[in-house]
Amino acid sequence: MTLLTRRALLAGTAASAAVHALPAFAAPPHAFKHGDFEVMVVSDGHLVLPTSFLAPEAAPEQRDALLKAAGQAGASYDSPTNITLLKHGNDLILIDMGSGDRFMPTAGKVWDNLKAAGIDKATVTKVIFTHGHPDHLWGTVDEFDEPMLPNAAFYVGATEWDFWHGDNATRGLPAERAGFVTGARRNYAAIKDRVAMIKDGDEVVPGLQIVSTPGHTQGHLSLALKGSEDLIVTGDALTHPAISFAHPEWRTTADHVPDQAVTTRLKLLDRLAADKAKLIGFHLPYPGTGVVERKAGAYRYVAAV
Repeated sequence: MTLLTRRALLAGTAASAAVHALPAFAAPPHAFKHGDFEVMVVSDGHLVLPTSFLAPEAAPEQRDALLKAAGQAGASYDSPTNITLLKHGNDLILIDMGSGDRFMPTAGKVWDNLKAAGIDKATVTKVIFTHGHPDHLWGTVDEFDEPMLPNAAFYVGATEWDFWHGDNATRGLPAERAGFVTGARRNYAAIKDRVAMIKDGDEVVPGLQIVSTPGHTQGHLSLALKGSEDLIVTGDALTHPAISFAHPEWRTTADHVPDQAVTTRLKLLDRLAADKAKLIGFHLPYPGTGVVERKAGAYRYVAAV
C-alpha cells in the first residue's frame, strides 16, 4: 500500500488551491514526499474555542490587532485539527487520533476523511501520541470504549503517561477540565497492553525521532522526520498562526505549564528558523504545513503546501 496513490496525489494537488476555499473538514487530504516518508495530512475537523484562551495576559490592543489580522475578531474562533499520517516501509503511522465522538461536534472527522482518501484504518500499524488532550487522544476508542485500531502498536511519552495517571492530573488542572483526566484514562486503558513508552531522542522507525517539547502538557512530544531538511510535526507546541510566532513569550490558557511552554516555543522556533526546517502544526490553518522565518525580533509562520 502507498499513501501517494494517484487519487491522493490529485487530492493533494487540489488541496493546494482549495484549502483556503473550503472548511478544513471538507478539504481533501494533502500528500507529499519527505525523505523516506510519504506524508499525508488529514483533517479531523476543527474546534470552536473562546478567543479569551489566547494570551489573556497580553495587552488587549496588541492581541486584538493580531487576531483581527487573522480574521478572529469574535468571541470564539475555529481552530483546525490536522492529523499526520506517515508511510515508511511496511509501516503506516498515525500521529494522534483526533477527538472521536465525545468532545466537539465539529471534530472527530478523521476516520471518514481517511476512508474518503481510500485508506482503511485497519492498515494503520503504529500510533504516536503527542499528548493526552481530548482532540489528540479521544479518537482512540469507539462508542463502546473499544479500540478503534485493534491491530496497531501505540507509543506514548513516559512523562505524559505518568502525568495523566498520577494524582497531579486531578489536582493540577482547573475544575472545568476534570473531564480531560477521565477521558485520558479511559482512552489509555483501552490500549494499555499495547503501549510502548518513549522519550526524547528515541527513534520509532529509522529517521523518525522523538523531540521533547514540554509545557503545553507535562510530557508533550513533537516528532522530527529526517530528509534534506527536517520536517517537525509540532503537535500543540505552536497553536496559533499569529500569536505563537509573533509573540511566543505570551502565556496561553491552554498550556499546563505556561512558563515552560514559552521556553519550549522559543527553542523550537529558533530551531525551525535556523535549520530552515518544515513543520506541520496540528492547529495551524489546514493543512498546517509551512516554514518559520525570523521577523522583527520574533518569528512569522509562512504557510507552504
